[in-house]
Amino acid sequence: MPDRMTRPVLTTIAALGLAIPVASADVVSDWNSTACQVVYDGKLGPPMANRTLALTQTAVFDAVNRITGRYPAGKSGEGKVGNASLEAAVAAANRAILSAAAPAQRAAIDAAYENAVAAVTDGDARKAGIAVGERAAAAVLEAHHDDGAMAAESYRPPTKAGVYIPTTIPAVPQWPQRKPWMLTSPSQFRPGPPPKLDSALWARDYNEIKAVGALKSTTRTPAQTGVAKFWEANMPSIYYTVLRSVATQPGRDVTRNARLYAAVAQGMDDAIIAVFDAKYHYQFWRPITAIRNGDQDGNDATERDASWTPFIETPMHPEYPCAHCILAATVGTILKAELGRDPMPEITSTSYTAEGATRSWTSIDDFMQEVDNARIYDGVHYRNSTEVGTAMGRQVGALVAQKHFATAAKP
Repeated sequence: MPDRMTRPVLTTIAALGLAIPVASADVVSDWNSTACQVVYDGKLGPPMANRTLALTQTAVFDAVNRITGRYPAGKSGEGKVGNASLEAAVAAANRAILSAAAPAQRAAIDAAYENAVAAVTDGDARKAGIAVGERAAAAVLEAHHDDGAMAAESYRPPTKAGVYIPTTIPAVPQWPQRKPWMLTSPSQFRPGPPPKLDSALWARDYNEIKAVGALKSTTRTPAQTGVAKFWEANMPSIYYTVLRSVATQPGRDVTRNARLYAAVAQGMDDAIIAVFDAKYHYQFWRPITAIRNGDQDGNDATERDASWTPFIETPMHPEYPCAHCILAATVGTILKAELGRDPMPEITSTSYTAEGATRSWTSIDDFMQEVDNARIYDGVHYRNSTEVGTAMGRQVGALVAQKHFATAAKP
């Protein structure tokens, strides 16, 4: 996903229903809402926003777990810390990471932080909690400061000397060189190549998206158009709202939620690393390029449309595989592992590209399938690419869940 691949949308915390965090039974979810707003307002772009939230939620889990001691200690050190405020620790961890990632949003971050810590009336607990949160954030930032995200991009546009090509550099070409959280390498789950252009599979996908994904499609239904508009959103909030559907269920405790957010955040960041590794490895063309050059693919079943335009703006990076699909499948797979045999709650999300519309699902598989379909209705991904992206996401999610959830909580 590129730095900005949706049409400009102005939002506020109030418009998205996000509140400045206060002490509550689920301070982790409260602060996640604020963090999602910060990365949006800070214009970090989806790849960097996902990385920032992975750093943030990792620090939050480490801080919370230092205080409760429910799971083996993480990056912030060994030993349980007593008499420390969870609310202050979570606020301090968020403030430290978010301020480093989005310095232009410092005033809003500080306001949320001051509001949160002021609600902690025990001065000693507040001071101890702040110290725990700051130490956790410092440890995470130190461990990941050289993960490759800040490396200078060196994309070389393909051309011939003297020949004009579009001059926008594609999104994060350095991402395939990043250090993942859980993957052994960015290419660990790299799929096989996209369909051959002379194949029946290619013709199937080409003609499907040509019809249903066009800006002025006559075959896309109003319901499908609604789904397309909903999933035009690409910032992390579209998925973290789904996560909060689970995290805010009755009976959950703050440490378990902190671990869940960390697992999903790390999984989403690794999913983006993995999908960009595949995208830049295969460099497969987008539908707008393919359909306007349908007479050059060597397939008699793909008729050219010289002025074809997709329903949404085409993302500035290669097509294969689908990034939205790998994210949805990663999140869904981790949630399945987290829930186990627990009752399946209704999961919901809200989209800033669909005028704040909310959609709900009673099945995680239905949620993942809707994301696959949406990217076809949007006119930016082929059917095979959505299926491959989903398969990758299941692999990433299963790996992350196994590593995060293998250790049982202390009694």
